[in-house]
Amino acid sequence: MPHYIKVSQTASTNTYLSRLAATLPGGTVIYTPSQTAGRGQKGNSWESEDGKNLTFSHLLKRPPVKARDQFYLSEAAALAVVEALTAEAGDHFTVKWPNDVYWQDKKVCGMLIESSLDGTDIATSIVGIGINVNQERFLSDAPNPVSLTNITGRQHDLMTLLKRVCSHIEELVDALDSDNAREQLHRQYMAALYRNDGQLHPYEDASGNRFMASVAGIAPDGTLTLRHQDGTTHDYLFKQVKHIINEVVL
Repeated sequence: MPHYIKVSQTASTNTYLSRLAATLPGGTVIYTPSQTAGRGQKGNSWESEDGKNLTFSHLLKRPPVKARDQFYLSEAAALAVVEALTAEAGDHFTVKWPNDVYWQDKKVCGMLIESSLDGTDIATSIVGIGINVNQERFLSDAPNPVSLTNITGRQHDLMTLLKRVCSHIEELVDALDSDNAREQLHRQYMAALYRNDGQLHPYEDASGNRFMASVAGIAPDGTLTLRHQDGTTHDYLFKQVKHIINEVVL
């Protein structure tokens, strides 16, 4: 059962929680109405108007997967968000590899998972999540943000949504102690994956080369396999390939 701690303001909930992780039980959730320097993937910042959105970090201790398979935690967290947002605002939510959550072609949630290892095991994972909920206008240069309010035209209760997401995370992670559960989770992740429709879509690699490809698979370590237009398959680690959406590389 998650345990919630509210912080009135902090630079980053991930940083705040990491300082205290050794003294807190697994399932602790640090959340704040005012995050001043939220961190995203690739060193990006996360814009969040005070009191309008969810910015929080969820502590997992000794999750039931090995370090080599820690991408299952990313899948679980992303699916938890998709399930919660779908219940709140209807369909069309997907996971853009590795763990952003999109509504149609717009980003509603970003995620940063930071883990510490103990040999082949995961000692702790801090799942940092930002969800655009009630913010109506975005002022940063982020190319494609959207909020639940933009989608539904109404305001949403932040605590209800927070508890729904975190309860889903706990349920999905707790179930990862069996091969069958991990396989089922991965199937659900692939079914929810953005643009995993068998069609060719535009991508750009780390060298700036653009190409058309379809999703061929994702390995337990998170490696993405794309099938290029000529039929060959190529593996990509995170940061090695990006989507092109409306001619913007994301």
